[in-house]
Amino acid sequence: MNNIRDEVIKEIKKIYDPEIPVNIYDLGLIYKIEVLPNKKVNIDMTLTSPNCPVAESLPKSVKNNILKIEGVSDVNLKLVWDPPWDKTKMSEAAKLELNL
Repeated sequence: MNNIRDEVIKEIKKIYDPEIPVNIYDLGLIYKIEVLPNKKVNIDMTLTSPNCPVAESLPKSVKNNILKIEGVSDVNLKLVWDPPWDKTKMSEAAKLELNL
């Protein structure tokens, strides 16, 4: 299952916030990745703001990319707002990319 989790992260890293040149994983928008024994993947994610212009499309992209992974049976994606996203959730690589 670690292999599926690694594949999930790889797929998520292909998705970029349209306003920020950093993938959503390094941006810190993914709060939880859980792979269950039945190969179902649970994802908790957030957006940079509740008014984000891609609030509809970004979660769908995440779910669709994960469903392409061989062995994944289903994806349960939950959009969460608590804790709210802030710059401290970003990876060091993302901070460097954005000169923060």
